Amino acid sequence: MKKASGFEIVAARCWNLLNEGKPFTPIFTVGVYLLYHMNAWGDGSFWEQFGLGLLTALPLFALYFHFDFPLFLRNYLWFPVIGALVLWRDAYLDMGLYATAIGLFLFFTIYFWGTFYYHLRIGTSWWNFKRFWKLVLKNSDSTSGNAQEQLPKFLLLLFIMDTAGSYWADADGAGTQVDFTWSSYVLFLLGVGLYAWILHRNLFDWKPKEVEGYTVPVQAQTEEASSGKVFVLVIDGMRKDRFEEANAPFLKKWRAEGTEYTQMETLYPARTVVCFSSMFTGTYPREHGITSNMVWKLGIKVESIFDSLRKVGKKGRLLGIAHLIDSMGDDVESVTAVMHNDKADRNIMERAKLIMAEQNPDLLVVQFIATDQTGHSMGALYDEYRQKIEEADALIAEFVGWLTAQGHAKDATFIICADHGQADGIGGHGHLDEGERFVPFFMYGPHVRAGVKVEAKHSLVSVAPTLSYLLGAPLPSHSRGPVLSDAFESEKKKFNLL
Repeated sequence: MKKASGFEIVAARCWNLLNEGKPFTPIFTVGVYLLYHMNAWGDGSFWEQFGLGLLTALPLFALYFHFDFPLFLRNYLWFPVIGALVLWRDAYLDMGLYATAIGLFLFFTIYFWGTFYYHLRIGTSWWNFKRFWKLVLKNSDSTSGNAQEQLPKFLLLLFIMDTAGSYWADADGAGTQVDFTWSSYVLFLLGVGLYAWILHRNLFDWKPKEVEGYTVPVQAQTEEASSGKVFVLVIDGMRKDRFEEANAPFLKKWRAEGTEYTQMETLYPARTVVCFSSMFTGTYPREHGITSNMVWKLGIKVESIFDSLRKVGKKGRLLGIAHLIDSMGDDVESVTAVMHNDKADRNIMERAKLIMAEQNPDLLVVQFIATDQTGHSMGALYDEYRQKIEEADALIAEFVGWLTAQGHAKDATFIICADHGQADGIGGHGHLDEGERFVPFFMYGPHVRAGVKVEAKHSLVSVAPTLSYLLGAPLPSHSRGPVLSDAFESEKKKFNLL
């Protein structure tokens, strides 16, 4: 299976500028405004108007970049739009501009992204737009495909740019009817800023609570507890309830014969690069520095489990798509994400076999991507999504059989999980809607307690410290999650705390 090429790595970063909601809003708004006025590009007065309008709107751009308006908070985004229309009710409304913006947005999300892009990248049908339009209109995640968040944002920004630019460029509004004064605009900005702050402070209350303090080290009972390899098999974007519905006999057998954490919580925001960064550093986005799939400054700011393993002469590898290179760098064995989705997980499994045969790492993390990609392209509540979970189950069974035959599975511990779930819409994940927050998570192996269900709430930040325990490595520098010791304790002998 091909590695991600240098071009694909750069292209993935560029795509995130359009895929992630925060950078998309200003890029799309400015782009639409310029395209709509393309015939005026040769007129110097247009650029004056554009510059003044953009300069005026910059504080509002910054405010909307800072605040996400997650989930139901996006419904409140229409009130600033109404407020602006009332405050500057005499402003000329160029309906062609707003119709163009809405039309281009729907074309970009429904056809270019949902059909053309997915057909070229993963082989979805040319008719995918017939379903994708429904997904865009009810999507709730933090991407550009969140129509209910993006529409009021860019319509208000276009209104401000167009109204302010015309006013300031025309001798302080001498030829316009609207009285767009600095005082009225400053009051409007202050009002929107206070409004957003109040909403987020009082209504945004579903962000998971962080673990206080750093991980308390746990000493293994025996040398054997850290003698075997560890495999972390991540089925990217697998919803917990859809896993329950799937015919996945191998994984469900392992779950029954191992230790399951029934309340395993993902991170906020629940984006793939964020979640993987937290899983393998043991800490939160505010510390490791990865706050979305759009990584502005490459590399995590703290130690990872891969750094910890190097300190004791052991090796870990993460097999995943190009996005993960942005945070984990050279510890990632990249795979190309440009392949038919029906072949993706099998190709990843074959690459995992090759890594074990050639490098024989002590820790191997494998990201299976087909389930997530199906949710994004076709929706998480359809049969195609469940089928990808079932295919992953069969492939993991095959992979474990190969590991056993090659001797790699002796004394090995397996962790099966998802990095996040998926909500309705285009497989949304980011704001912890229903289906995103709690993920399947269980462990299996000779040192794992059999038939145990841990009902207490835990977080994926516990993955890194648990791997440190299993592999006899020091904790990553900023690890905060507790070791998942419930999976290893016996009734007769508890672990000793250092």
